[in-house]
Amino acid sequence: MVVPLTITVSENAAKHVRNFTGKKEGDAISLRVGVKGGGCSGLTYDLSVDSATLPNDKIIEQYGVTILIDKKSYVFLAGTTLDYSGGLNGKGFVFHNPNAKTTCGCGTSFSV
Repeated sequence: MVVPLTITVSENAAKHVRNFTGKKEGDAISLRVGVKGGGCSGLTYDLSVDSATLPNDKIIEQYGVTILIDKKSYVFLAGTTLDYSGGLNGKGFVFHNPNAKTTCGCGTSFSV
């Protein structure tokens, strides 16, 4: 399977980012997406509101949301879709990562 060299933000996730930040459609929103060591599977997703662009950031814009990803994290996140789930298992942002070989039960950590 060929993994696309981008990260996708679903329209639903972009809507919830706007709700979470209190920004209206058309307002600038930057979200930093990353990976750090930890969690029960070895790596964990890191998501934060951040307007500071760093020199080595990969920048992706979709549905009015700018995603900032450092190059180290991008290796683990290429092909990932950031979505939002409001189902019975709880509300929150969900990462659909084709690079993850295993994930933990809570879905916030993974291994490659």
